[in-house]
Amino acid sequence: MAERGRPRGFDRDAALRRAMEVFWERGYDGASMSDLTAAMGINSPSLYAAFGDKEALFRAAVELYGRTEGSHTARALREEPTAYAAIAAMLRGNVVTYTDPCLPHGCMVVLAGATYTPRTAPVREFLVEARRRTTADIRARLDRGVRDGDLKPDTDTAALAALYSTVLYGLSIQARDGVGSAELRAAVDSALTVLAAARTG
Repeated sequence: MAERGRPRGFDRDAALRRAMEVFWERGYDGASMSDLTAAMGINSPSLYAAFGDKEALFRAAVELYGRTEGSHTARALREEPTAYAAIAAMLRGNVVTYTDPCLPHGCMVVLAGATYTPRTAPVREFLVEARRRTTADIRARLDRGVRDGDLKPDTDTAALAALYSTVLYGLSIQARDGVGSAELRAAVDSALTVLAAARTG
């Protein structure tokens, strides 16, 4: 039997996907409940029954983003054979997604909480922590590069992690501002010269 308030044939995954796109495009504060229910094709009782409140829906949407369009960073850091290749793939893969004409431009985790009020402090902290984890993951991959010998022993991995997370988030903002993929790829190439200087071979 369907849950109370939930329409017959309700597809939770499809509804969450549409909510993700609304939050990605409009941000947490900019996405009203009416925007969300209209995009998801459900009414408010159905939304609350399936997801809880707006913040819980947002957190679920960010988790979905991390498994789908936002997965380039984790995949590149995990799969590429060297630290340089990992950072290059991370930046270049995200440029492709950030500028995809079929998707909202930029990164959801960077842009969805750009406005701040005391009421939305938990959402802001949730996104801040996600970005901190990304910086930590970048540093861990650079540290591995030092251990594996593809980066020089004296490489300042903390500074490079800060640099490349800043570049990553900056690319997101530039993409949202309408900067094209060619210009963003050129910026990536310039940023990678710093890491190239730390390579051992």
